[in-house]
Amino acid sequence: MELNYDVVVIGAGHAGCEAAAAAANLGARVCMVTMDMNKVAQMSCNPAVGGIAKGQIVREVDALGGYMGLVTDRTAIQFRMLNRSKGPAMWSPRAQCDRGKYIWAWREVLDRVDNVHIWQDTVTELLVDNGEVTGVRTQLDVTIRAKAVVLTAGTFLNGLMHFGRVKLPGGRVSEPASLLLTESIARHGIRYARMKTGTPVRIDGRSVDFSLMDTQDGENDFHSFSFISEPRKLRQLQCWTCYTNPAVHDVLRNGLPDSPLYNGQIQSIGPRYCPSIETKIVTFPDKEQHQLFLEPEGENTEELYLNGFSSSLPIDIQVEALKHIPAFRNLVIYRPGYAIEYDFFDPTQLKHTLESKVVKNLFFAGQVNGTTGYEEAAGQGLVAGINAAINCGGGEPFVLHRDEAYIGVLIDDLVTKGVDEPYRMFTSRAEYRILLRQDDADMRLTERAYQLGLATRERYDRLCRKREDIGRILKFTETYSIKADLINPALESLGTTPLRHGCKLVDLINRPQITLENISAHIPAFKRCLDSVTERRDETIEAAEVRIKYQGYIDRERMIAEKMQRLESIKIRGKFDYASLQSLSTEARQKLQRIDPETLAQAGRIPGISPSDINVLLVLMGR
Repeated sequence: MELNYDVVVIGAGHAGCEAAAAAANLGARVCMVTMDMNKVAQMSCNPAVGGIAKGQIVREVDALGGYMGLVTDRTAIQFRMLNRSKGPAMWSPRAQCDRGKYIWAWREVLDRVDNVHIWQDTVTELLVDNGEVTGVRTQLDVTIRAKAVVLTAGTFLNGLMHFGRVKLPGGRVSEPASLLLTESIARHGIRYARMKTGTPVRIDGRSVDFSLMDTQDGENDFHSFSFISEPRKLRQLQCWTCYTNPAVHDVLRNGLPDSPLYNGQIQSIGPRYCPSIETKIVTFPDKEQHQLFLEPEGENTEELYLNGFSSSLPIDIQVEALKHIPAFRNLVIYRPGYAIEYDFFDPTQLKHTLESKVVKNLFFAGQVNGTTGYEEAAGQGLVAGINAAINCGGGEPFVLHRDEAYIGVLIDDLVTKGVDEPYRMFTSRAEYRILLRQDDADMRLTERAYQLGLATRERYDRLCRKREDIGRILKFTETYSIKADLINPALESLGTTPLRHGCKLVDLINRPQITLENISAHIPAFKRCLDSVTERRDETIEAAEVRIKYQGYIDRERMIAEKMQRLESIKIRGKFDYASLQSLSTEARQKLQRIDPETLAQAGRIPGISPSDINVLLVLMGR
């Protein structure tokens, strides 16, 4: 049997779903191949979306016309805005989701996207002719011809799960591994290696004494992931916290000889920033406790996720250790934690479009690029899907720069620096954090998505109304004069110093005690201005306030970014035989030859490339 499509997407995880939807919405005919169409966008680990920097990525995916934010808002059972005590560049949305409803919400999205066809099967071979992909072949001996292929296979490529000394092939528990495909891709000269990740035990909530745990409530205000979502509809639930103790650590320590991480069974590298509980007790031997978070898996299930207790220790060790925590003394589990090893491909072999430099029209997205996290996968999937469709129908490559989006930072880090451990996004990885705030992702990206054809006219019109509302608020504050004697009683009631003379309203709002809402209660004309907001009132007013209070920082960072853009505009790919440039250091020649950077700015971000190496290239460019 032979099928014909424009784009084939291998895998239906978070990267695959965004890639398939984006390519289809741009007009490509898409076939998404998955082993189990009832587990589309399965949350393999934590049933949560967002978090520090990750939340910003989801907002960007939404601003670009992706679906992760919409699905998350629709299935959220707890929402929180993290880092409120810090500046707005650090604010990061996070939501617990109903795992089952999340899957079916994504299925509903995909079923309604024209041009997406889901095929349940396993891809075993990549078809390539003269260095260009032509399709795939499957386990059912079906050939699917395509102009572009997007690989989003997650942890399934030669996946091997570890439960203590027990090893089972699989991409997730109870799901088979994808065999043969890695070798089929590697035959074309694409390098690959192994990584490891893990997941915690799943607990039966009926066996937990919640009275011995602290509660962690969510927030139910106007914040959300999508710029066009309706208010959350599901019942909002609590999370709980507790701590390990020395008795727990003693049991875990005694089990280390059977730990795959410490007995030589696992050789690959795991995530530094999400370590297993056994790694924590080895790395921090003097620490007497580690915090654990017990999180609901759904609105109507007793299944709970124990965040902070990822483990590949034997099952009996995991259970025995947890029973030393008072709240878990009668513990019953649904399944133990486990580790999984899988294949990934060196992302320095990719362009910024996520297309392979080795095989034309072959794209990689998600954990196959050495990343970890649903959000990082979704951002890559969106960019890969967009560019796969562009390669089919024509157009300029779609690339996000480091000053445009966290997704741009993520992809640039991958293709420029590569990975030696599972990559996780943090705000500290972005040098332009104040420009990449979660509140203005739509202001940065939606117009680009609309011009591309990915964002709808309705979404673009809503952006225009929001922009007009913010502009009207900013103009009012910059031009409205405040008289000291009229406003001072209000200032004293708000806990801030009275004025000695008049000023513009914008100068008052810059005070930390003043917000647009609390000062508007004392200035009727300004209250009328705020009440005239037509688009998502609370969200728009918050965005305007951030702009006012942080305008100086925003302007300064924008100026720095514009200076760096000068180097981004100097294209160098294909212009040098680096191996012959003896004026460069040996390390520089080797790394420039291997990565072949697109621009001079990208070359400067490669580890081991010095400023003097960049100066040599500038001289050779005649600059």
